[in-house]
Amino acid sequence: MENILDHYENPRNKGVFDDPDISHEEDNPVCGDRIRIDLKVNDGIISDVRFSGRGCSISQAVASMLTEEIKGKKLEDVKHIGKETVLELLGIPIGPVRMKCALLSLKVLKAGAYGITGWPGEDE
Repeated sequence: MENILDHYENPRNKGVFDDPDISHEEDNPVCGDRIRIDLKVNDGIISDVRFSGRGCSISQAVASMLTEEIKGKKLEDVKHIGKETVLELLGIPIGPVRMKCALLSLKVLKAGAYGITGWPGEDE
């Protein structure tokens, strides 16, 4: 829980780029969380990443954690990040009501990078 509060109160990679290579923004209509993720991509590698938005501590902390997780990785490898990775980053059990809060950043990332629009893990 301390890790979540730390990322919520001291978010990493918070902000936007003036000229991102990839940018996508979505919201969770159920609770009003909104996340935007901007990527800088060089030779297929995520060289830098920023997020912005508003929402609950879970959605904002995951956005911060996910940006740390993907920086320096191949864009293609990000396609394989799933619900399990997000839950590992959080380190606490998440109930069904908060699951969409936890997965919003991953949904935004995948929609922006690949056009994948479904909620991660819903097809399981």
